[in-house]
Amino acid sequence: MNYKYIREAAYEANMQLPQLGLVLFTFGNVSEADRSQGLFAIKPSGVAYNDLSPEKMVIVDFDGNTVEGSLNPSSDTKTHAVLYKQWDGINGIVHTHSTYATAWAQSQRDIPIFGTTHADYNTVDIPCAPPMSDEMIKGNYEYETGFQIINCFNEKNLDYKEVEMVLVGNHAPFTWGKNAAKAVHNSAVLEQVAKMALLTEQINPQAPRLKQALMSKHYERKHGPDSYYGQS
Repeated sequence: MNYKYIREAAYEANMQLPQLGLVLFTFGNVSEADRSQGLFAIKPSGVAYNDLSPEKMVIVDFDGNTVEGSLNPSSDTKTHAVLYKQWDGINGIVHTHSTYATAWAQSQRDIPIFGTTHADYNTVDIPCAPPMSDEMIKGNYEYETGFQIINCFNEKNLDYKEVEMVLVGNHAPFTWGKNAAKAVHNSAVLEQVAKMALLTEQINPQAPRLKQALMSKHYERKHGPDSYYGQS
């Protein structure tokens, strides 16, 4: 089997994390899926970014089993596997412990939609999944983290294709997208939105949420049927 494409895509996306200031040391990981083969490539566990190469990316199936690679895959591999298996519309996943998004996760709070930057990406508060139950923690922790995210979306009636980011309560953010590059883009956006929301509340603790008309306008101009943002 040829895994060159997903290995290179996963490697390039992982290398973006330190460049964008989203990770420290070996925190974080990115994966890229190939649905035709039912596999994904993911960062090896505990390997410094400077020591990575496409060849070191580990190939894993959607049950979290290593298919090819001499290194152990990321400790978060089973979370990625659950999301790929349950949500067939995504082909890239990112997990970081970026400062501002993680601070909101540790606060167990959704990130309110205060401005148009947020609305350019979705029209709801960025969800924070409730902290994991003791029973789930004692089980297969990383596997259960995937369902912690999925359960949050089900309970809040959110569409993972429209909201491509989440905070895991007391833990950190996950983002996803059509490929690893888009998932990294979403991770950087999430961090910026988290930072701006914190500053907004510091400046005005009673800051109102963005009004519906502006919210809809900014989302629709990028994602609606008559979108006009960017080049056609």
